[in-house]
Amino acid sequence: MKEKLIGIDLGGTTVKFAILTALGEVQQKWSIETNIADEGKYIVPDIIASIQHRLELYKMTNEDFIGIGMGSPGTVDRENGTVEGAYNLNWKAVQPVKNAIETAVGIPFFIDNDANVAALGERWRGAGENSNDVTFITLGTGVGGGIIAEGNLLHGAVGAAGEIGHITVDPDGFDCTCGKKGCLETVASATGVVKLARHLSEEFSGESQLKYMIDDGQDITSKVVFDLANENDRFALKVVDKVAFYLGLACGNIGNMLNPTDIVIGGGVSAAGEFLRSRVQTYFEEFTFPQVRASTKIKLAQLGNEAGVIGAASLALTANN
Repeated sequence: MKEKLIGIDLGGTTVKFAILTALGEVQQKWSIETNIADEGKYIVPDIIASIQHRLELYKMTNEDFIGIGMGSPGTVDRENGTVEGAYNLNWKAVQPVKNAIETAVGIPFFIDNDANVAALGERWRGAGENSNDVTFITLGTGVGGGIIAEGNLLHGAVGAAGEIGHITVDPDGFDCTCGKKGCLETVASATGVVKLARHLSEEFSGESQLKYMIDDGQDITSKVVFDLANENDRFALKVVDKVAFYLGLACGNIGNMLNPTDIVIGGGVSAAGEFLRSRVQTYFEEFTFPQVRASTKIKLAQLGNEAGVIGAASLALTANN
C-alpha cells in the first residue's frame, strides 16, 4: 500500500533525503555530497543511486511510495520538472530532473523552488501550524521566502512570487546583485548584517568591542554581531536595531498586503532567536494597521534543516489530493 513519501532538499554542498509517513513524520533521513563537477552532470544520477540504495537497504519498493518531492535552487518549471539557472549547482543547461528520476525509480516525482518547499515544511509541520495563510522568510547567505495564501503556494507569472529578499527597504541603500538598490537581502542576510555593521561603524564613536574589531580589520560574522548585542555592546545593539527595523518594515508590508496568520522567520540569521524576533515584532507593529497587528504573528521557524525535506515531501501529497 502506498503510504510513504520521499523528500529531497537539493543544495550546493549537500543533498538531504528523508522518508516520511503521509502525516509528515520523518522515519529515515540521510544525505550525500553534491558533486557539481562537469556542469553538475553527476547530481541527478547520484540522487537516483542513493534512493535505490536506501530502498534496497530498508527492503522497500516503489509500491510503498505515494511520491517523491524535491526542492531545488534555480528557476523551476514545475509542470515539465526541469531546472535552469541553478548556478550554485554548476547547472548551465536546462536539467530534465523529473523525467530522469521518475523513469529510473518508478515513483511519481514533483519539484519546486527550495525556498517554496521550506515554506511548505514550516506551514505543515512547523511554526505555521497548518494554517492556510503563512509567509516564510529565510535569512541565510541571501534572503528568500515562500508565500502560502488561502491554502495555495503562490508562484506568480514567472515563478518569482515570494522573492521577499528583493522588497525595497531603503531606496538609497546598498546595491543588490539583482540590479536594484536597498533590497532587504542587502541588510538582513548573513553578509548583509556584516555590510551594515561596517557601514554604520564609520559614524559611531564610543566604547564597543564590535567597533574595535571592525576598525582592527578582524573578520566578523552576523553571529558575532548578535552575540555582542546580546552582551549589551552599544554599537552591536545599534546594528541589530537597524536590521530589525528593515525586517519589521518588510514584514509590515507583507502583513498589510496579505494578512497571513503567521510570518515565520528561519535560516541561519534567525538563530539569534527571540532577541531578534521581539525587535522585529516591535517594528512590525509600528508599520501595520490595527486589524493586521491583531491577527498576524511574527514567529521563529521550528524545523531547522528539516524544513526542506518535509516541505518537498508534501509536494507529492498535495499533487495527489
